[in-house]
Amino acid sequence: MKSTISLTLANRSPKQPIRKLPPSIEIPDDATVEDAKIIVARQAGIRDYNRIGLFDSTTKKILKNRKALVRDHETVLSSGQLLVKDLGPQIAWRTVYLVEYFGPILFHFLIVAIRPYIYRIPPYVYKSEAETPVTQVQWLLFAMFQLHFAKRELETMFLHKFSANTMPARNIFRNSAFYWLLAGLLSAFDIYAPQSLSARQELGPIDYLGIALYVYGEVCNFLVHKHLASLRSQGGTEKGIPNCIGSNLVTCPNYMFEVVAWTGVILVSRSWAVVVFIAAGTTYMRGWSKDKEKALRQHFGDKYKKKRYTMLPGLI
Repeated sequence: MKSTISLTLANRSPKQPIRKLPPSIEIPDDATVEDAKIIVARQAGIRDYNRIGLFDSTTKKILKNRKALVRDHETVLSSGQLLVKDLGPQIAWRTVYLVEYFGPILFHFLIVAIRPYIYRIPPYVYKSEAETPVTQVQWLLFAMFQLHFAKRELETMFLHKFSANTMPARNIFRNSAFYWLLAGLLSAFDIYAPQSLSARQELGPIDYLGIALYVYGEVCNFLVHKHLASLRSQGGTEKGIPNCIGSNLVTCPNYMFEVVAWTGVILVSRSWAVVVFIAAGTTYMRGWSKDKEKALRQHFGDKYKKKRYTMLPGLI
């Protein structure tokens, strides 16, 4: 007969309890955290098991790795208890990424399409498409934005592997606002204005440098993403030590090459809005890269060669 583990359950948030939470559960000895969540959700009458958060009653930390065996959490076994919380409506990580990256694609199409109507108001000087057309540089930037976010969409659909199934559904508004408003609405509105610094017909040396940085950054960023995806099995949550282009310099070379590509966009556009977007993005990536370095050190110990810089050599 297969051995089982008996665990008592308690609400993690007494002020927002799961009303039908069973007092205890029996799980197979080889049950994963995800298996336990499914059992709890079924008995509590919650349809989406991803809403269930399981916490160590001793450390109060969430059991994050859904593929980890419950029996490998020593403090859970020693206490014989799990804390449970309803995390609220959930949405797939992949869906969130697809929605985020669609915003800039949409807004750059939209602003170009309605350009004759939005730039007639002072201080803008739009006259007609014949007199103030979309310039060669502006069309180049249109292509750079579309290619970048189309690449992101394709990577999300066919390349990225996510360690978690879902995130709280409310996060989609916060996450999407960053891309839709900064990379989308704000950048597009500034770039395609008739008198913007991007409204140039001729390309100069700085523009060609920007194009080179953009292409180099995008290609290397893809190569890093492809390598990172290879470190995890399909549906798995295992970690791996990055060993790819740029990984000898920083913890997260994908972030480094992201900045390189957007530096190229800044050089071509001369747009303050693009600077605001990448400056805000760098702030986010800085925190994520430091968390990644910390996680790699904790998980692999001496097997991992510690990095001084996590994102940009000599800076971050």
